[in-house]
Amino acid sequence: MELIELWQQLESRSWLRAASTFALVALLIPLSLPLARRWGLMDNPGGRKQHDCAIPVTGGAVILLAMLVTYGLFETSWTVRTAVFIGGALMLVVVGQLDDKYDLRWTWRIAAQALAALAMAWIAGVTAHNLQDVFGFAAANIGLLSIPFTVFVVVGIINALNMADGVDGLAGSLALVSLFLFTCFALYAGDLYLAERLLALGGAVLGFLLWNKRSPWLPRAKVFLGNGGSMLLGFILAWAALRLTQNPAHPVSPVLGPWTLALPLIDCVTLMLRRWRSGVSPFKADRNHMHHLLLDAGYTPGKVTVIMAGGSLALGIAAAVAVKLGVYRPALVGAFRALPLGWYSFTRRRAVAVARLRRLRGGGPVPAAALEAARETGEP
Repeated sequence: MELIELWQQLESRSWLRAASTFALVALLIPLSLPLARRWGLMDNPGGRKQHDCAIPVTGGAVILLAMLVTYGLFETSWTVRTAVFIGGALMLVVVGQLDDKYDLRWTWRIAAQALAALAMAWIAGVTAHNLQDVFGFAAANIGLLSIPFTVFVVVGIINALNMADGVDGLAGSLALVSLFLFTCFALYAGDLYLAERLLALGGAVLGFLLWNKRSPWLPRAKVFLGNGGSMLLGFILAWAALRLTQNPAHPVSPVLGPWTLALPLIDCVTLMLRRWRSGVSPFKADRNHMHHLLLDAGYTPGKVTVIMAGGSLALGIAAAVAVKLGVYRPALVGAFRALPLGWYSFTRRRAVAVARLRRLRGGGPVPAAALEAARETGEP
């Protein structure tokens, strides 16, 4: 009942703006597909990429265009913070689209993400500095460390969502879950300004999912987010997380931040740890992501999306309820730290993990694809 009352705070203007971004993205994506083919902005199958044919990667650019159009239509005043947000978003989409076309070195992507984070911190004043709820005592302001920590948070969230972009509808659905949770938090904090903009971005993502998530009328995705799109959404989520948990009134605990994108962060941390221990680059691509294991266990792309998005939503709601009930917040931090360790242990032997996931599905023996992937990674 309280949740319904929170959403009733939104004015008709907010819903109109969300409907506008939804309609713009839904209508512009089909128009962007011929341009993507002409400009070579395509994701071609091969290697880890197992889709049947080349797919345009202009979803993120269309979402950004819809965001800019609605900003022009609905904003009455522009601030330095708005300019930094739009500038960072533009830069990330451009760099991401260049990466989609030319396969840039990972260092270029990280540099662009770090630059966007630095602009966010130095110019817009959106930083991670107050962690008192994380450590359990007052005045835990990290001072000069706030700038590097902000960069760490922004780059981490962007790459966690980027790594999850491996199944039709998955990254968009995970972003939609996080936008829903952040909108609820903004409404709880009384920040209707931010809530309206998050709702509009949710409308844009929903319009994208019409052409990206598999359904009875869409047997495969017509468009992908692309690296530009996943970086754009990750940047938006990082911005929302810091805006809500680091303002002076401090109405939303920083503890809730990672729980709003729980499964992608758990997967990202686990993979980084495993690659580091194996002596390979943390950014070296492989088929050991959470969604890859579920696919190899026989789950359909649609079920993988439902499981991971539903799991993230459930964890986010559970954490919010725990904070509301007064659960000792460092305990929630400890619980979140335990989740990647648990997933690391569960997936230590890839073929065994796939077999366990398959049994949970009620399936039979491990499929040949999973065994082959285990052999490629050198795991028994």
